[in-house]
Amino acid sequence: MAAKPNRLINETSPYLLQHARNPVDWYPWGEEAFHAARDLDRPIFLSIGYSSCHWCHVMERESFENSETAALLNEHFISIKVDREERPDVDEVYMQAAQLVTGAGGWPLSVFLKPDREPFFAGTYFPPKGAYGRPGFGSLLLRIAELWRSRRADVDASAAGIAAAIRQGLQSYARPGSVDWSVLEKAAADLERGYDPAEGGFTGAPKFPPSMSLRLLLREHRRTGSAPLLDMVTRTLDRMVRGGIFDQIGGGFHRYSTDDRWLVPHFEKMLYDNALMTVALLEACQVTGRTDFAEAARSALGFVLREMTAPEGGFTSALDADSEGEEGRFYVWTPSEVSSVLGDEDGLLFCGFYDITEDGNFEGGRSIPHAVQDLASRAGEMGLAPEDLEARLAAMRAKLLEARSLRVRPALDDKVIVAWNGLMIGAMAMGGRVLGETAFVEAARIAARFVLSLAVEGGALAHSWRAGACGGPAFQDDYACLINGLIDLYEADFDGRWLLEAATLAEAMLERFRDPDAGGFFLAEPSHGTPLARSKSPTDGVTPSGNSSAALGLARLSRFLARADLWDAAVETIGALGGMAAQAPRAFENLLIAAHFTLSEPREIVLAGQQNDAALAEMRGLLSRTFLPDSVIAWHDASLPLPVAQGKTAGDALAAAFVCRNYACQAPVYSAEDLAGLLAPPLR
Repeated sequence: MAAKPNRLINETSPYLLQHARNPVDWYPWGEEAFHAARDLDRPIFLSIGYSSCHWCHVMERESFENSETAALLNEHFISIKVDREERPDVDEVYMQAAQLVTGAGGWPLSVFLKPDREPFFAGTYFPPKGAYGRPGFGSLLLRIAELWRSRRADVDASAAGIAAAIRQGLQSYARPGSVDWSVLEKAAADLERGYDPAEGGFTGAPKFPPSMSLRLLLREHRRTGSAPLLDMVTRTLDRMVRGGIFDQIGGGFHRYSTDDRWLVPHFEKMLYDNALMTVALLEACQVTGRTDFAEAARSALGFVLREMTAPEGGFTSALDADSEGEEGRFYVWTPSEVSSVLGDEDGLLFCGFYDITEDGNFEGGRSIPHAVQDLASRAGEMGLAPEDLEARLAAMRAKLLEARSLRVRPALDDKVIVAWNGLMIGAMAMGGRVLGETAFVEAARIAARFVLSLAVEGGALAHSWRAGACGGPAFQDDYACLINGLIDLYEADFDGRWLLEAATLAEAMLERFRDPDAGGFFLAEPSHGTPLARSKSPTDGVTPSGNSSAALGLARLSRFLARADLWDAAVETIGALGGMAAQAPRAFENLLIAAHFTLSEPREIVLAGQQNDAALAEMRGLLSRTFLPDSVIAWHDASLPLPVAQGKTAGDALAAAFVCRNYACQAPVYSAEDLAGLLAPPLR
């Protein structure tokens, strides 16, 4: 008979560690649990969640910490707990099961498996007693246990049918087809049809941060000159950065808005949202010159440095929505709380600007700060210059942030996920370049060095790191997102090490994950032991898919290294998913961003000269301020034989710039003014 597991599961995930006192005998995902299920002839109960998941905590408190429910689990089941962020492949497979059984998905994900890992029943949250049209969890356990004992043939038939449907579903997206400009035009048209002209965004409530939608529209605006496309971007960003989804006092974006006005968020803060939305803000700032977009990006990155950066330098995963047992408690205010910090006069001004009222706009008569009026209009009413009003408000926000820091803080999920760090390394690097903030570039460097040195296991990239331990081998999206982040970092500081590291990662990704038959990339290696099917996880969701990130990263890297094989792999990846992308472009927005790059016949821009020359600094500043989605930017470094920069020296000049397409270069220019004339979008 198999031994019972240690209740303190030795895993890196806070989702597993934080509930160590549960009376449930939890196993980690692995052979020990599967052997125990076979030896004891028991079904497996699999709970998949993550540390900042509200309903995961609810089910923990209601059921898993209940001794009677725990006794049922320990008597009749082998119980496994999985952090979806540590094992996205396992989560993806069994989320398909929940969607097949119930028509919906979510977390906590509750799945019942045979010992061979085939699921025969699945759902999400179950209350302790029947409610919300769902059975009580205890009664469900007894029913499942009875089915296992008395109707095994029915269980086997259900499992076989669900497993077959999962395999088919995970493979259905990989339909080849060409992606041309018409597919991108269709995507833009689809976004326009779903656009909310009053509040921005492309869906009704709940509204999630649409970073990839916005970035795709900016590219189509640059290509076509369409003003309506740009208007959709600017209104959406304007409403978001003034809304409650953006933390007006501390900076950074919450997970999503529960209403259609971006007012009441789910207060969880995720690293990836803040990376992706920061990049969208920075690109919109390049296109429009709007300083409010720049300041929102600066605030978001400042928040990450302050609250989501580990002492070792990596970026942590998430901040909980709850504190003191209440969602949002850390972030909401009453007028008296504001005035106690700012005084009556400033308190009145702040509450008026940010809609903090006696009645409140949130639960319990408290208010979520949000700007009900744009800064310029309010300043005009007060007879102030906008910059003067902003200076006053900024000083008030700083005082309130200091006061807020004394409150009970939301819990931090402190694991470092490599893919998400790749996204934030890119955002920090771009933020430093566009905003002129060297601290952001330095943070990107520190994080890159951390990931490349510490998030390594057995000589290969790891998926995650926490408290000195790595969390298993990396997935394909870890490689792809890190490749792009390192390219962004190179374009910010021109240290050739980052391109060399990106090239090494690209070689490993191609070797470990590429589908040699149909093209594209699998999410997991065979060594991951993914149950039922090896998926390509092709669609872009809250984060870019590994395939879309790989396509973009390989295409960009090929321009620096003059490697046609990397370019061909990028184009092949787009084509491997192109058929489905053409049918459902909204599900493949980052893939279409990659396609936009390859279809644009991207330019290579090379700078050369003396690093401290004023003319060179002006050219770098121009490139940082200009939206150049169809370009890569390189530096001629005599110590690094970079193919894109070979032969491109400043000669007798102190600074020079070369603008090339397919390595055919125009005559060099020697001033920012002349360089600007070469940067206009190509005619279509």
